[in-house]
Formats: sequence, structure tokens, C-alpha cells
Amino acid sequence: MLHGSETWPVRKENVVALQQAEMRMVRWMCGVKLKDRLPSNELRDRLGIDDIVLVLQQNRLRWYGHVLRKDDDDWVKKCMEYEVEGPRPRGRPKRTWTEVVREDCQARKLNKEDAMERCKRRKVIKDVR
Repeated sequence: MLHGSETWPVRKENVVALQQAEMRMVRWMCGVKLKDRLPSNELRDRLGIDDIVLVLQQNRLRWYGHVLRKDDDDWVKKCMEYEVEGPRPRGRPKRTWTEVVREDCQARKLNKEDAMERCKRRKVIKDVR
């Protein structure tokens, strides 16, 4: 369900749809019906899984750190920093992956320099629950 989620510029409606699908699967695995009105956290604890929003954030931050540690001439890093030329279309710009990652880093109090310290970054990414 989260294949390639490291590069998704998720929006609120995407997150809500993922949470709904995840909870349907969790209830099905636990053999619980929606009518039973059991809290989501309790069902996730039974299965020993984390919230899908947390897993998405961890995946993005892990990939971001990986890309930051690459050489400056690597094509993946160049793609991350690429600016499209030409006039922008009318209306509000779409939410970019970089904006989503910046919000994730602010939420976990990470900066670009932390990417070089893999152990510290990995611990910060995994420990928040």
C-alpha cells in the first residue's frame, strides 16, 4: 500500500483515504466490525503496527536523508533541486514533495546537517510515536 511513498507529495485527502483504507484492513485482520466501536489505537496495538501517517513520514525522512548524503553530481539529487523554467499555470501551485519534507523536518526538529549523522537521524526518525 505504501510502495514508493517516499516520493509522494501527499495532501490531506490522500492521507485521509490511506487512513480509512488502513483501518478497514486492520478491523478485518482483528475480526472486528465498525459497529463494535473499538478505538483505532487499540486495534493497532493488538497487531503491533504504527499509524500509517507516521510510517509515511518516516519513509519520506529516510529517503530525504539518503538523497542528501549522495554526491552533488548524482542525478537523483539534481532532480530534487531542479527548477522548472517557464511561466507557471494559473491558480494555487500544487503542494511539492520538498514542502512536505520541510514540514516533516520541522515537526521532528531536523536539519540538513543531521543527514550526515546517520545514527542520530535514524534514531530521531524511528523514536517519535
